[in-house]
Amino acid sequence: MIELAASVLSADFAELGNQLREVFDAGVSKVHVDVMDGQFVPNLSMGPEVLRAVRSVAKTAGATVAVHLMIVQPERFLKEFVDAGAERLIVHVENAPLLARTLSHILELGAQASVAINPATPLVMLEQVLDQVSSVLVMSVDPGFGGQRFNPTILDKIARLRSLLEQRKLAHVKIAVDGGVNTDTIRAVARAGADCAIVGSGIFNSHGSVSQNVAALRRAASVP
Repeated sequence: MIELAASVLSADFAELGNQLREVFDAGVSKVHVDVMDGQFVPNLSMGPEVLRAVRSVAKTAGATVAVHLMIVQPERFLKEFVDAGAERLIVHVENAPLLARTLSHILELGAQASVAINPATPLVMLEQVLDQVSSVLVMSVDPGFGGQRFNPTILDKIARLRSLLEQRKLAHVKIAVDGGVNTDTIRAVARAGADCAIVGSGIFNSHGSVSQNVAALRRAASVP
């Protein structure tokens, strides 16, 4: 069964603590925090202080927190986000010219290192660092906006990445997918080879409660 990670970008920040507790009560044990600087992507979002608040709730529930750094020169802020509670740091292949060094620094700080890749970026761009990461985040939308529609052409990219990992005996490296994952798309994402689906609107902004939305996603993912 594909794992779920709740993207807090789509949560109601006035009720963030309560909504996170609902997520954990529903059995989701991964939280995804998007950090945007208005330069690498058009929008601005949260920083270390919000991350500290998220981490304090997640720690009580035994959940893990990943931070997706959609910022210019992410290497400048690695320690700050690890100190604020990030257990996994995700940096973009498109935005880290010294990618291998950046990933090594993340590992030295005691966090897990991951790399993200945009829809139009070929997989060859990350092949040289696959042995440094514990996961790859495949973007199915252009980063920077919540609620975008899933791009089905990304399914082939997920499948090719899974095959590449197996060929290189790196099957332990997990594949996560972010962007437009909901009850209509999660089954295809799982069948393509993804291990984890990052879901924001599909958990926080759907018609039901958080627990109902999580249950609906799991049912959709498990359809034969």
